[in-house]
Amino acid sequence: MTFEHTPVLLEEVLAALQVREAGRYLDATFGRGGHTAAILERIGKQGRVVAIDRDPDAIRAGRERFGMDERLMLVSGPFSQLAQVAAQAGLAGGFDGVLLDLGVSSPQLDNAARGFSFAQDGPLDMRMNNASGMTAADWLNRASESEIARVIREYGEERFAKRIAHAIVGARVQEPLSRTLRLAEIVAAAVPMREPGKHPATRTFQAIRIQVNQEFAEIEAALEGSLIALAPQGRVCAISFHSLEDGIVKRFIQKHSQEDPVYAGLPEVPAHARPKLRRIGKAIHPSEAEVSRNPRARSSIMRVAERMGA
Repeated sequence: MTFEHTPVLLEEVLAALQVREAGRYLDATFGRGGHTAAILERIGKQGRVVAIDRDPDAIRAGRERFGMDERLMLVSGPFSQLAQVAAQAGLAGGFDGVLLDLGVSSPQLDNAARGFSFAQDGPLDMRMNNASGMTAADWLNRASESEIARVIREYGEERFAKRIAHAIVGARVQEPLSRTLRLAEIVAAAVPMREPGKHPATRTFQAIRIQVNQEFAEIEAALEGSLIALAPQGRVCAISFHSLEDGIVKRFIQKHSQEDPVYAGLPEVPAHARPKLRRIGKAIHPSEAEVSRNPRARSSIMRVAERMGA
């Protein structure tokens, strides 16, 4: 099994997490283990990494790559279960760092059989865990035109969402949708204008993938779970790849970096209403050198916050 995947913002992640020899870290989006491998290189025998991924291929690759390294615990499941995983590992409130590298990994994009790519023909799947749940084809062939339009508009920020949804519903009457290239062709024919350097189906494929995997609800649950997993002064690092993901992360940090407004102006603020996080620095973007080496890093943005407490 191959491990080709270039981790994004690697040095920035290691610096933000302040990786130390006996530290305990949770990589909630294992992928092909690029970030995990770098953390393992910097911790000693007393250090520990717990890594989560709901893609069975990622878990298999991780077990092959890292073998019997006793410092690593690999967990198969969605990162929305981050808090439960921390508890099962006996480390709730004990992690020095939590990493969320959101979006789709390169191996998923590059494997036509996974159905994420509009550039290669494959089954219209798009599930992060391709062993369970509704596929993109299932959803597209059952959803109403208005629901498809809403998802493409809200999750893809696509201004031609209504035209695309109408074209999809019209096409599925002739034959149920089952292949990625057919969907890409339908979308391309429905979009009257082109964005330079971007395939016309880019936004639609993003939107459908988010819908199929319930990605925004997953992100929100994982971020809230990080508050339970982190030790005082532990840090959460979240890497996003588009404005909607980044907005969720930004709002989470803002919300938990201030007192509950219900108690505003009161001389005594109870512990549960005090800030839980402290924002660390500004949003971090990849360097020009990294983007030249790895073009997929171009849209990445990382935000960092530190758990408050003694």
